[in-house]
Amino acid sequence: MRWLKRTEAGKRLRIFYASDVHGSDVCWRKFVNAARHYECEALIMGGDLTGKALVPIVHRNGGYTAWLGGEERHARSAEEVDELERAVRMNGFYPLQATEDELRALRDSEDVREQAFARAMTEALEKWLAFADERLGGSDVGVFVMAGNDDPWSVDPVLEQSAAVTACDGRVVRIGDREMISCGYSNRTPWNSPRELDEDELYSRIRALAEQLEAPDTAIFNLHVPPYDSGLDTAIELDDELRPVLHGGRPREIPVGSRAVRQLLEEFEPALALHGHIHESRGIARIGRTVAINPGSTYNAGRIDGCVIDLTATGVRSYRLVSG
Repeated sequence: MRWLKRTEAGKRLRIFYASDVHGSDVCWRKFVNAARHYECEALIMGGDLTGKALVPIVHRNGGYTAWLGGEERHARSAEEVDELERAVRMNGFYPLQATEDELRALRDSEDVREQAFARAMTEALEKWLAFADERLGGSDVGVFVMAGNDDPWSVDPVLEQSAAVTACDGRVVRIGDREMISCGYSNRTPWNSPRELDEDELYSRIRALAEQLEAPDTAIFNLHVPPYDSGLDTAIELDDELRPVLHGGRPREIPVGSRAVRQLLEEFEPALALHGHIHESRGIARIGRTVAINPGSTYNAGRIDGCVIDLTATGVRSYRLVSG
């Protein structure tokens, strides 16, 4: 684990923040390379690291076949298979070469599917961390990463064992002279994801971290879920069948962020609050003295959405949303 060294008093600290890469190899590489591109001293990844599904690439009739993006795709040569696997990864899925018998086993057994999925996630994350270590190992760049509400618990030990990054979830860490707390949980969602809490539990968990801060007013709150009704948490309302609720013939948009997070930002007023979770709600808001940011996510297009923030000892100096 690497904690960024203390900076000289008054010196600018530049960080790059992004979230919700959901298994996209391209986005992770761009995240790591952002340190050099934007001349940052620190990188922060705000959760939802893992992909959504396995995509079997089945060996049949002397070639390979996969179903991706609503269409059947075929590969004959090793080069075409590599290209197909890259397309699968760019969309945030995990390619899995399989025989017809292995495909049947995946379809017939939930245990087989879960084991294969867990293995694919772990192997992909280990490769990501090795890439970060290759590019940034030995540098002064700090890399701070946490899981998000969609990520399974198997992610945490992989992050903890990494030499490339600091696993920051549920901790107070220092980025130069600034303190940062991190929480990857969200309030309840329609998706029943692995890391969800009722609002009172979420409040207690984050408050316990905030109370450890020496200087909350200059701190960074790295909280996966955005504050309620902030403009950073707007999403389409879903019914019990996960279908969009229509109003006047159009999908109805509502705030879906956390009331606990909003209350905590109002109480502690940290200098900076970093959020993800709601991909379509990219923006910047002010809550009291706090600058709150959700850079959004378009991971399935191979584009990383992020924010470059300059901090001084007294707070946020400047910020800009970026994509690349």
